Formats: sequence, C-alpha cells, structure tokens
Amino acid sequence: MADLTLHGGAGSRVDAEIDVKHSRFLCRLVRTESEDDAHAVVEDARKEHYKARHHCSAFVLGPTGVPDQVRRGNDDGEPSGTAGRPMLEALDGRGFVDCVAVVTRYFGGTLLGAGGLVRAYSEAVLTTIDQAQQLGLVVERERRELFTLALSHADAGRIEAELRQRGVLVLGTDYGREAVLRIADDDAERLAAIVAGVTAGGATVESLGHEWVDVKR
Repeated sequence: MADLTLHGGAGSRVDAEIDVKHSRFLCRLVRTESEDDAHAVVEDARKEHYKARHHCSAFVLGPTGVPDQVRRGNDDGEPSGTAGRPMLEALDGRGFVDCVAVVTRYFGGTLLGAGGLVRAYSEAVLTTIDQAQQLGLVVERERRELFTLALSHADAGRIEAELRQRGVLVLGTDYGREAVLRIADDDAERLAAIVAGVTAGGATVESLGHEWVDVKR
C-alpha cells in the first residue's frame, strides 16, 4: 500500500464529526512534519473545545518501513486502549503518514463501553479520511530522484507546460539569472529523453539526489 497524506503541505486540515448515542466525536486530521507540530495541533483542539473532557490523538510521522518513523497514540483519559490505539490503527489501515488525528469527545450521557469507544474513535478518523478523499485532498508520498533544469526566462513557461503535459512532476521554479525548474522523477533515462525532446537538445537535467515528494493521483 502506498503512503498517503493530505495535499498542501504542513498545516493542511480536514474536519469531520460523527454522533454515537448523543456523544459527539469531532475529528481534525492535520498534516504535520514533527512531533512538536503534532502536539501543537492537540493543544489547539484542547483550547478550542475547552469544555470537552477528552482530546484523544494519534500520529504517524515519516514513511512506512523506515526505522525512524514515529508513531504515537494517546487516550487522554479514556479507558486504556479505547482511543489512541484504534485511531492509530485507522491511520495505518488507510496508509496515512505525516498526519495527526485529534478526536474531541463531548459526552452525550450514555456510556458506550470499551468496544463502543474503540468503534467510535476509529470511525471518527475513518470518516475524516473519507471526507479528505471525497474533496480530492489526498496525495501519495513517493521517494523520487530530484533534478534541476536550467532554462532561459523566455523558454521556461513553455517548457514547463510541455513537461507537465508529458506527465513530468515539476515541483516549482526558482528565478534568478536563469529559471531553474525543480523536477522529481523515478526514471532518469525517460526524463532525459523527454527534456531533450522539448528543448531540442538545448538543455539537460542535473541530479540532486532523492527526496520524498507528493504525487497527485
């Protein structure tokens, strides 16, 4: 399964709410880059919904399979294992990384029991992920080789458009003495051939190494 996250970089956010026996479960899913950022999102929820007793959370930082991936879940006063863990499993089950999910619960007067809490906290996260997907706000995270392509300012716009039409992922352009396109690709030979074609052999790409990038599907 491919790693997924929210489109738009750090701070991108999607919200959803479910009702279970009159208890409200408000979930915010926010893209984050560090543990400090994730904890700040939890504190924001706590301040915004200061009357709620529970602000449970789970986050996954870093790509799947790497040894330094960070995974945390917090029950925030709910019975052990009924909130943070099912929320984390919901993120895992959908392949979400570099995100924190915070579920704020307003008690509705009816006890849900351990099983009911597990289902409710999991459903809150899954509903929010579904909302993000319906809005087209989900991207894949892929490790790709990075390249630069130096062009004249006069040619940069046209060549960038032609590259995008051919499926090349252009991350952006830096403007200085020349316009330098930043490109991410997984096939250096194919990219070199495309660049040679659209520039009539007048420019070549230079490799900068590898990086994890967002890929819209």
